[in-house]
Amino acid sequence: MSDHSYNVEEDSFDELVVARSHQLPVLMDISAEWCAPCRVLAPLLHKLVFEYDGQFYLGIVDADENMKIAGRHKVRGFPTVVAYSHGVEIDRFHSAQTEGFLRDFIDRVIERHRAHPTQG
Repeated sequence: MSDHSYNVEEDSFDELVVARSHQLPVLMDISAEWCAPCRVLAPLLHKLVFEYDGQFYLGIVDADENMKIAGRHKVRGFPTVVAYSHGVEIDRFHSAQTEGFLRDFIDRVIERHRAHPTQG
């Protein structure tokens, strides 16, 4: 984990996702250890949070331990990545994706965050 990548649990959700999303966008990776696509996606997300060097936060949610977070976000499959900006969900995707897809997704989220500082 890094300063921009951390575990999120039910009791820290408001602070680590909602509140922090007012500073920078937060990508919340809702996944499970037993999920093969999750094991493909996680290293790419960690690589990109490092490469983007402070342009977004990556919150990791273990769905098995935090079923309320997964339920509140109506997660139907793993992994699901939910983007938060200025306190609200602005985008999401599910399943493992290519690095190119992830870069495009992250770039759109960052741009939308910067373009709408009073959103939410």
